[in-house]
Amino acid sequence: MPSDSPRFLCIASYEKGHDFLRQCAELGVLPTLLTVEKLKDAAWPREALEDLATMPAGMTREQMLHTVCWMARGRRFDRIIALDEFDLETAAQLREHMRIHGMDVSTTAFYRDKLAMRIGAREAGFLVPEFCRVLNYDELRAYMARVPAPWLLKPRAEASALGIRKINEPEQLWRALDELGDRQSYFLLEQFVPGDIFHVDSIVNEGRVVFSAVHQYGRPPMQVMHEGGVFTTRTVDRAGRDWEELTAINAALVPVLGMAQGVAHAEYIRAHADGRYYFLEVAARVGGAFIADLVATATGINLWREWAKLEVAQLHDETYTLPEVQQGYAGSVLCLATTAEPDTSAFDAPEIVFRMKKHHHAGLIVRSEDPERVRALLEGYSAVFAERFLAQMPPPEKPPA
Repeated sequence: MPSDSPRFLCIASYEKGHDFLRQCAELGVLPTLLTVEKLKDAAWPREALEDLATMPAGMTREQMLHTVCWMARGRRFDRIIALDEFDLETAAQLREHMRIHGMDVSTTAFYRDKLAMRIGAREAGFLVPEFCRVLNYDELRAYMARVPAPWLLKPRAEASALGIRKINEPEQLWRALDELGDRQSYFLLEQFVPGDIFHVDSIVNEGRVVFSAVHQYGRPPMQVMHEGGVFTTRTVDRAGRDWEELTAINAALVPVLGMAQGVAHAEYIRAHADGRYYFLEVAARVGGAFIADLVATATGINLWREWAKLEVAQLHDETYTLPEVQQGYAGSVLCLATTAEPDTSAFDAPEIVFRMKKHHHAGLIVRSEDPERVRALLEGYSAVFAERFLAQMPPPEKPPA
């Protein structure tokens, strides 16, 4: 391949994005992967990479900047891509320093910082649970006097439900803040809103959502993370209210925060109290926990590959065209397993299309033209998974993948 081919620098603190890397190579882009040393021997698609570079864990942003700028002395990077949520801010800072096209630091905050995204969504007129920054104690006292408990003390920059604490009365908050010390301003306080949780996974092109798919979690991710259990999610009925309203809300909300192009994973809650939809969070990334496989099974759209096509089309000033979208329904069931390689062969429904291969995890994806069949399969399988495979562990301090 000629040396003047475009080059992408892809940063990944976790092993993911294989299809993104492969699609780049297929489109004539030379991807360099920068990952942590412990993942040097992971199953990366090395045939698609021009280079694989590693970095020690715990590098500062300045050290990352120096490393990438040193790498850039010998090759020109046309795009910098964060394959994982924890690399979004680093990639944005690198783009700004190197003056490379893409999302800047300020815009990235709306897809990474839970306080920034809530403020942005509320100012744009979207419903969000009542929240308060953890900064001024008088503000916190006034908030707790006005908003009924319980509340959630949430890290502003963690993924999934990591680090969330449920707070039932003011003294519990003050004790938690004492424990956090100087780190407390990196949290926010939010009203706990019981309800059903949904995720909407999107592709954004030229400031417009051109694809989205709506799925509903079985148990809330925070509950699964903190209490253990089986994780499920399934495509909602395309003819129902959830699909219609969440598609419309997401189409307005994701771009209004500043995304011009890329992929987004957003979460919303339909409150039990009033039936309305509240925005919870959004990230400029492909969803984890095999959600990309789930979306591909239901719709035929591979979010990793379409993201790569978007980036390459923009680089060449070409028009991106979304492939034909299938109208199927899919669901996934996943849990930590007590055995290293759990055997799921006893599950033999014809709707099973994917068996997850991950150390100490059991998981399946099913597909049907009938959303109720998917729901019934997940309900039955999740009960059997809990009995046959489920391992109970304390919530991790860092995401497992």
